[in-house]
Amino acid sequence: MKFLDLAKVYIRSGGGGGGCVSFRREKYIEYGGPDGGDGGKGGSVWAETVEGLNTLIDFRYQQHFFAKSGQPGRGQQRTGKDGDDIILRVPVGTEILDEDQETVIADMTEVGQRVLLAKGGNGGFGNLHFKSATNQAPRRANPGQEGIERTIWLRLKLIADAGLLGLPNAGKSTFLAATSNARPKIADYPFTTLHPNLGVVGVDNTEFVIADIPGLIAGAHEGRGIGDRFLGHVERCAVLLHLVDGTSDTVAEDYRTIINELEAYGGHLADKPRVTVLNKVDALDDEELEEARPALEEAAGHKVMIMSGVARNGVTDVLRALRGQIDDDRLRHKPAEEAKPWQP
Repeated sequence: MKFLDLAKVYIRSGGGGGGCVSFRREKYIEYGGPDGGDGGKGGSVWAETVEGLNTLIDFRYQQHFFAKSGQPGRGQQRTGKDGDDIILRVPVGTEILDEDQETVIADMTEVGQRVLLAKGGNGGFGNLHFKSATNQAPRRANPGQEGIERTIWLRLKLIADAGLLGLPNAGKSTFLAATSNARPKIADYPFTTLHPNLGVVGVDNTEFVIADIPGLIAGAHEGRGIGDRFLGHVERCAVLLHLVDGTSDTVAEDYRTIINELEAYGGHLADKPRVTVLNKVDALDDEELEEARPALEEAAGHKVMIMSGVARNGVTDVLRALRGQIDDDRLRHKPAEEAKPWQP
């Protein structure tokens, strides 16, 4: 299934049915009077979050969602049938934006959350509604209210507890594969990861979700490389894991490149808690490590951790550091195994 995190959708609610002008005409009834019924209501357009979805790929093949209009009223005081509603089923973490892609209509963060996007039109009154003592035979009815037509954007922001950041080939996918059952593509060329990946990792009887996004390069906020379109997937994370390639000759510059992109992206992304790790230390000898680690600590302004995703050295310590930054209510605690009675 292809990953899609942005979709343009055209929606329209149904219009209300018109009221009916009718008079009761039956045998042996001398004074029939008006009996025109009201029109039915038009269908509305809703958005609802459901489980089991992690992409907006369904909206690539269908972009138009038009609810049915209500049926007009009829004689014998019969009200027209209401139009059926349309429900857009979206994954958890979907933002619904107006046509300008800036105004947020709704932020769908919980399963079962529903938002009304376009309300159906009300049905018109039949002539029975206008009957009075001074107007006993009204010959007018109201037309139904028109539906609402609008264009919206759906933008998916994955809900993860920790997010991976780094330049291309910093070892993000290798770390995700070493700590979870996720199997992202791993190769020795840049931009191996083309779409975000999610993995569930466990440490000390707790589990949390890590999001791996494509690597950033200098000028990503201006559209270079894959750009910063995937940074939205780590906006909801509680902590960011910044991996720096230890085999690079410019670890300090590599660190500053990512920090500059976070600041240029805006929002509170640059202010989120970060764990900085010098990765691929298995390819460094003691002398190179003693040179790279102080340079990175000087650029970061704090102590950094060392790790090797391939050799899995220091991976557990990094996971524990991430766990310490994540709120307890976001962690998934495994139930303690009950002690079974001894049996021979």
